[in-house]
Amino acid sequence: MASVSLENISKIYPNGVAALRGLNLDIQDGELLVLVGPSGSGKTTALRLIAGLEQPTAGNIRIGERRVNDVPSRDRDVAMVFQRHTLYPHLTVRRNLSFGLDLRRPILARRLLEKLGLCQPISDGQAARTTAERIAEAAQFLELQDLLDRRPNQLSGGQQQRAALGRALVRRPAVFLLDEPLSHLDVPLRSSLRRQLHLLHRRFPATMIYVTHDPVEAMILADRVAVVDDGVVWQVDRPTAVYEKPGHRRVAAFFGWPSMNLLDGVLSASDNSWGLRVGQTTLPLPAAPPGDGQPRDGLALTMGIRPHDLRLAEGAGEGFVGEVRRLEALGNFTLVTLGHGAVELTAQVDGRERISAERPWRVVFEMERIHWFDRATGRRLAGGRPEG
Repeated sequence: MASVSLENISKIYPNGVAALRGLNLDIQDGELLVLVGPSGSGKTTALRLIAGLEQPTAGNIRIGERRVNDVPSRDRDVAMVFQRHTLYPHLTVRRNLSFGLDLRRPILARRLLEKLGLCQPISDGQAARTTAERIAEAAQFLELQDLLDRRPNQLSGGQQQRAALGRALVRRPAVFLLDEPLSHLDVPLRSSLRRQLHLLHRRFPATMIYVTHDPVEAMILADRVAVVDDGVVWQVDRPTAVYEKPGHRRVAAFFGWPSMNLLDGVLSASDNSWGLRVGQTTLPLPAAPPGDGQPRDGLALTMGIRPHDLRLAEGAGEGFVGEVRRLEALGNFTLVTLGHGAVELTAQVDGRERISAERPWRVVFEMERIHWFDRATGRRLAGGRPEG
C-alpha cells in the first residue's frame, strides 16, 4: 500500500484547455477515495496523471515518499481499470489475469538480477505456482472460476469487467485506479459489483482511487469523497459530512440526489419579516437567515434546501404557495415541483401520497434546514444545516 499526493497539479493541453488548475489532494495509505464531479471536471485527467499515462504541466505527484513525475507508468506500482474493459481478445480469462504479473517479472531480467545478487532466486516452478495461486484467489473472489478458459467475446459485460478487476487484483499493486468501471453496466449488475468492490477493499487493503460522476455511487463506496469541478477540488471529507454541510455552491449543486433546490436572490426586510426576492417574486422566510455578518436588506445570497427537507401542506398558513409544475413518480417517493413567478421548489413526498395538480400547495420549511451561500464567492455562510 502507499499514500498518493497531488501537489498543485495543473494540466494544460496544447490547444489551451486547462483540465486541472492547481489541484491539491492527499490520499491516505489504504484509503478508498472517490473523485466525483460532472463530466469534463478533470477527474479522469487526474487519474491518468497518477497512472503515468499523461504528464502534468506543473506540480508534483508522489506515491508514497517518491516523486513519480518522471517515473514510467510500468514502474509506479499502480493498476488501472478503465470504463470499458481492456482485455486482450485473443487470450483466455486465465491468461488475461496473469498478463500483468508476467510482464512485471520477465525471465531474462529476473535471471540477471539473481546473478547480481539483487533479488532472491526463484524457480520458474515457484513463479508459476505464485501466479496460479493469485489467479485462483482472484477468480474465486470475483466468481470467475468457471470462466477461466473462455475468451472475452464469450463473456457478458459484467463478466468482462470482473475479469478486468481480476487482472488488476492479481498484480497486487500499491494503488488501484478505477475510472468509472461500472458506469456502462445495467443497474442490478452495477449494484452487485459495487458490493464486490466494498469486499475487495476490505479483503485486499490497498489504496484505491475511484472516479465517478454519480454522487450516489460516491456516497456508497467512499471512505472520503473529493468533489471536483472545473479542474479544482472544492471539498474533501466523509460523504455524509459533504452532504450535510457542502462548503461551496458548486458542491451543493452537484453532490446529492435529488438535486438541492438553489435560489439566487436578494434578502429583503420589512417590519421584522424577512424574504428572499427572486426576480419579481419574494419567498417568505420564517426568520432572518444566518450569515458571516448581520443580515441586511439587499444582501445577495443563494439559498439551498434539499427536497426531503420541504413539506407540502394544504390550506392557509405561512410559507410559499405555488402551483404544481411537474410530478415525477419514482416508486417509494414522488418529486413535486411547485412554482410561482421566478421561484421554483422541488419537494420529495411519500410515493403513496396523492398530490393533485389541480390546486396550489403550500411549501413549509424550517430555517435550520436551509444552506446559505455567498452569491459573489459561492462560499458557504455560517449557520447552515447542522451535522447529524
